[in-house]
Order: sequence, then C-alpha cells, then structure tokens
Amino acid sequence: MRTSLRSVRGARGALALLAAGTLALSAAGCSDGGTDGGGPPGGGRGTPDAIRQTVRLPQLSGQRLKVTAVWTGAEQKGFTKVLDEFSRRTGAEVAYVPSGDDMSAFVGSKIAGGDPPDVALLQQPGALREFAQKGWLKPLGSEATAELGKNFSKGWQELGSYEGKSYGVYFKVSNKSLVWYNTKVFEGAGAKEPKTWPEFLRTAQLIADYGIGPVSVGGADGWTLTDWFENVYLSQAGPEKYDQLAQHRIPWTDPSVKDALTTLGQLFGGKGLLADGTEGAIQTQFPTSVTQTFTGGEEPKAAMVFEGDFAAANVTGAGARIGKEAKVFPFPAVGAKAPVVTGGDVGVALKDGPAAQALLTFLASPDAAQVWARQGGFLSANRNLGLAAYPDDVLRSIAGAVVAAGDGFRFDMSDLAPASFGGKPGQGEWKDLQDFLKNPGDVAGTQQKLESDAAKAFKS
Repeated sequence: MRTSLRSVRGARGALALLAAGTLALSAAGCSDGGTDGGGPPGGGRGTPDAIRQTVRLPQLSGQRLKVTAVWTGAEQKGFTKVLDEFSRRTGAEVAYVPSGDDMSAFVGSKIAGGDPPDVALLQQPGALREFAQKGWLKPLGSEATAELGKNFSKGWQELGSYEGKSYGVYFKVSNKSLVWYNTKVFEGAGAKEPKTWPEFLRTAQLIADYGIGPVSVGGADGWTLTDWFENVYLSQAGPEKYDQLAQHRIPWTDPSVKDALTTLGQLFGGKGLLADGTEGAIQTQFPTSVTQTFTGGEEPKAAMVFEGDFAAANVTGAGARIGKEAKVFPFPAVGAKAPVVTGGDVGVALKDGPAAQALLTFLASPDAAQVWARQGGFLSANRNLGLAAYPDDVLRSIAGAVVAAGDGFRFDMSDLAPASFGGKPGQGEWKDLQDFLKNPGDVAGTQQKLESDAAKAFKS
C-alpha cells in the first residue's frame, strides 16, 4: 500500500542488523526483552504456564464472533489457542473458518451474501487497501488503537492504515529470508552453510552428487516463488530498486528484473538441483516441501528448503528438532548484502460491534502473542512480548532481530501489490512465476507477462 511504503524506505541499517542477528543457533542466555505491563485485578500470576493479562477486555457472554484467516494445519491449531484464550476471558463464542488462499474472493462472496466474518486476518497490505477503498473495513476503536500504539512501532502501525485511518493489527509477522536444512545430509555430504549465492549453488551441487535432492521448492503455492524472487532481487538490485518495483515506478521489463530472474534460473534450471525436478516442484505444496526435507531417515527427498520462520511448525511437525536435526541459515547474499524480507498477517474488522473490536484489542496485546509464541512457528512484532515466550534460541534470535529493526524493514513485495497481481492463485505474479519455474530459460517472456499483469493491476 502506498501509504505504508514510506515506512519501509531506509532499511539499509535494518538489513544488516537482521542478517547479523537472525541466526545465533548457539546463542546463550537470550533474555526476556519484553515488559509485563501489569496483570489482572488482584495481580494473580497463576501457574508458570498462565498467560499474563496486560489488557482489559469486556465481558461478551452470549455474543458470537466469526473469524477467518488462511491458516490451516499447525498454524490453525496455534491460532485456535489464541481464540480459545479470548473466549475464556470474554465469554464470547468464536468460530474460525479457513478462507483458502484467495482471501479477497472469499470475503467478497461473504459480503455479497450479506454475512461477512466479523474479523479477517489478511496477508497483503494490498488487500487491506482494496477492502478499505471498497468500504468493507471498520476503523479500529479507541481501545485497539491505544493497544496498538503501546506495543508496535510506527512502521507496523502505518502498514495497518489507509488514508490516515487505522484499520489493522499486524498479529503474526515473519522473516522470509531463511533456509532450513537437514543436518544429517549436510554432514554426510560434507556441506557447510553457504553465505553467498555462488556458494549456495556449489553446496546444492555437492549434495546432488551425494545422491539427495538439494533444494525442496513448494511451487504449487505460487507465493513461495514470489518470496524466492524478492530475496534474490533485494540482495542483487538493492533496496531503492526494490521500492521502485514494489510501487511499479519501474517496469518488470527493467534490466534489474532480468538479472534477478537469470540468477534464480541458475537454481530452477540447474540439472538435479531441485528435489523431483521442476515437474515435482510445481506439484509440491509448501507444507510438503518442508516435511519432505526432514522425513525419510538417511534418505530424505531434499536437503534444504527455503521459507520464513513459520516453517518451524512444519519442521517440528515432521519430527525434527530445531538446532539438532534441523538448522537454519540466512538467505545467501546475491549482491553485497544478504536480504531480509518480512511479511505479516493483519487483523481487520468487517463488522461493527464490541466483539470484533475486543478481539483486535486482544490481538494487539502481548497476551495474545504469548499464547501462540509458546507453540512455535510464530513471530510477533510486538515490542512488549518477552523473548522468553519463544520455545527455543533460534526463534528468540529471529524474533529479537525483527523487533530491534523498529521502523526499518522491507515488507514482502507481492503483499504490497494489488491483490490481483501479488496475491491470487492462478493469476498475476503467482502464475507467472509458476510458469517460469516450468521454463526457467524464458526470462524475457516472463518479464513481459509480469509487466502486463502488473500494469493492469496497478491501473485498476
């Protein structure tokens, strides 16, 4: 969204900070960097597993609340625990319905039918802007706004705003510049964590020669491919070009896009570098791309998988211990600096009423974040969430770096674009990069498709 791009300029310092601070796998004694912020009346801390109550919520007994997000599987389980805590405190009855990947279509159909959900968790700032333009969103109430201002930096607040009004709470965020790897395969192949793109390709070839598919790609979910492109592009072209392309102030036929696609094609088109080849990659969904890297004993399907911190839930779901069978390194530097791309899910109200506003107030608090943080597979930009809430040093390190970045960060480019270009299955950037995965030699044709689709989306 254009109003938020001001907050993602000037991230050069944050890129270095995040890249340097993200992955201290052997970090000792990560401290609890948050504040308690007080407790419930009477000050009862309860058991060690009790969630601190730093925010007052209204009693909502008898009220029903419908909530939608894209989350399924492990993510749905984590979010359900958050909703359960909200229900316990307020007495509201909360029903969760997964939206599927196309949130815009799902919400649009519900609004057309006269029964929208009360609260939706949107993945793209572009979707928030689109919904606000259509008059679908309700501004944050005073309690939610106050909680947001207390716990989040200005940059995250601006990302949840449109034309000066606050609409959203970024509840779940991500560092989307991580590569997870199977330590047994690395040890067997004699591989080491690569720091640059050429080293990454050499490592992949070493593992291929060892007899294991080097890189697992979840190409059936087009958003994973946009993340691949964005990391390569940010590192290679730099932050200023990244901002220009994100706003479509330069076309996708720009030479910088050609360079990034050519670089990415070295992996996608490299013989034997993708698990099950390009045909297998295009049929693999994101959860499978992770689990197949950490199952199969001595012969998993792949040695590495790229994606954000949220992949931790899938890693542990596959039975791998983070820091033991599974480790992680920063996305390799293509240019002078390793990239860091962030993403996030923003909670918005589609209906007026105290229940929807109370849930958004809760989501803006450290209390709600703590519930999910304990489960793993979750990061929060809430600066008052203590790092001790995270279950391991890896996540504490990643989370601490995101919060320490303050207002200086680069948000996922496809999420900043209009949803018709950057956020819909089977069209726009998702489809164009899936076609590129099938035919990574067609750089020029891919650029033309991307520019055509972007031009239509930004004009509308």
